[in-house]
Formats: sequence, C-alpha cells, structure tokens
Amino acid sequence: MPGNIKILCITNRHLAVQDYFEQIRQIALARPQAVIVREKDLAEHEYRLLAARVMDICGEYHVPCILHGYPKAAASLGAGALHLPLSQLLSMPEDEKQAFKVLGASVHSPREALLAQKAGASYVMAGHVFATDCKRGVAPRGLSFLRETCQAVQIPVYALGGIQAQNAAQCILAGAQGVCVMSACMKYRNVRKAFGQYGYF
Repeated sequence: MPGNIKILCITNRHLAVQDYFEQIRQIALARPQAVIVREKDLAEHEYRLLAARVMDICGEYHVPCILHGYPKAAASLGAGALHLPLSQLLSMPEDEKQAFKVLGASVHSPREALLAQKAGASYVMAGHVFATDCKRGVAPRGLSFLRETCQAVQIPVYALGGIQAQNAAQCILAGAQGVCVMSACMKYRNVRKAFGQYGYF
C-alpha cells in the first residue's frame, strides 16, 4: 500500500461513538489532512454554533477545518475553507468566493470536475467510487470513473464513497490525491489506530 495516504475526515454526529466534540478531538489527534464539518441536517444558526466549536478543537491541533454548505456562516466565523455541492459553487457570487482561500466541491463525473475547476474549486471530492451504505441501492461509479476524473482536471481529486483500508491504495493508484472517510473517523474511539489501517502513518 502506498505510504502516507492523505485523509479528509467528513463528520457525521449521528455516527459518533462518543460525545461528538470528544470524537472531533480524537480525529484531530490523528492529524488528518483536514476535517470537513458536514452536518447537513442542522439549520444554519445551529451549524454555526457547532462549527465554531469544531474549529476551535481543530485549531488546538493545527488541523485544517473545512466548513460545509453555509457560506455566510463560514465567512462570519473567519473560516478560510469551504466545501459545497457543485450546484451551490456554480451559483456562488464571485465576491463571496473571495472570502475563502480553499473551495471544494462534490462531483460525480469528469465533466462536473471540469466545471468545478473552472468555477474556482481548489479540489474536488469524486464519488461514489465503491458501494456504500450512504448510497444504498445505487451502483458505485468505480475506479475507472475516478481515474477519468483525475485525468480531466489539474486540481486535486479525493476519492469518496465506500473507502476502506483494503481499497484506499487503489484510489491513489488511480490518481487520487487522497481519500475521504466518514466511518473510520466517527465509528472508532481510537481514530489514530483506525487511520493506521490505511497506511496513514
């Protein structure tokens, strides 16, 4: 397995095996490349309060924190990084984009990756690559999709969907900059140990 696989952690408080903020601390202790605070069911004011605490914890460990979905909340918190669905990135006014040093987008095809790149995305998350419970009943797009997406753009591509320790290396070999995980960071008390299975250390 390739060493030092870069991991983006995607949060989901409903999967946390302990207090959410303690889980965030365990994630930060594992030093992933970044934490994406993706709590889609929260209203914007609730998200802002939660994200502020997550940013504080990540800041203690010097782990980049990427907020998700609410540009105004992210800007008000001074977040330098934001991840958005592609449609939201494409409709985002240019002056709002300037508030962020890093902009990410979720894509599902090489064409969408190109659109994201043209719209100013710093990176994209491409999925879903493998079968996942999050997309139960929906066929995965596979490694060929990932490879084509990586070849289509000049910005980093992160593999998303059904990523396990057993298949993470295949994503890197297909051209991905790294992988995105949710279960591996939310369902384990010892996140550092869970990451070790990915050849992270």
